[in-house]
Amino acid sequence: MDRDFSIREIGPDEFERAWPIFREVLARGESYNYAADLNLDGARAMWTNPPYRMFLAEADGGETLGCYKLGPNQRGRGDHVANASYMVAESAWGQGVGTALCEHSLTQARKAGYLAMQFNYVVSTNAAAVHLWLKHGFAVVGQVPEAFRHPTLGLVDIYVMHRML
Repeated sequence: MDRDFSIREIGPDEFERAWPIFREVLARGESYNYAADLNLDGARAMWTNPPYRMFLAEADGGETLGCYKLGPNQRGRGDHVANASYMVAESAWGQGVGTALCEHSLTQARKAGYLAMQFNYVVSTNAAAVHLWLKHGFAVVGQVPEAFRHPTLGLVDIYVMHRML
């Protein structure tokens, strides 16, 4: 890890700490299929309403570096497979935050009783994310052609990625 920080669970009352990162990600439009006009309350509901749990990476000085949400990939008979979404502040790229969030989420998923983790919508051109997930044992188990409208590259593929826990 290149930077001293901690990761902790937060509730809806602290979601505003992560909102600047959401705005960055939405403005770039390169990695999430969220609506460009997603507002704070909508994002808070998506990331903190049960069954989802949210975690925040904070620098020792209190700066928010990144976040992730963890919950079931599906309800009912598929709820033994976890799903997670991650965001890292652009100012923290390359400092080990994404790696730490991924490792933390895998540990939390195991503790919660999940047997596997699946990502349903990894944009194929998000090279840093694809590399990170592969490094942590995920495999591309599906590819959907031209499923994402990238703001500069046009239609690009998305991956479904999976690993057992």
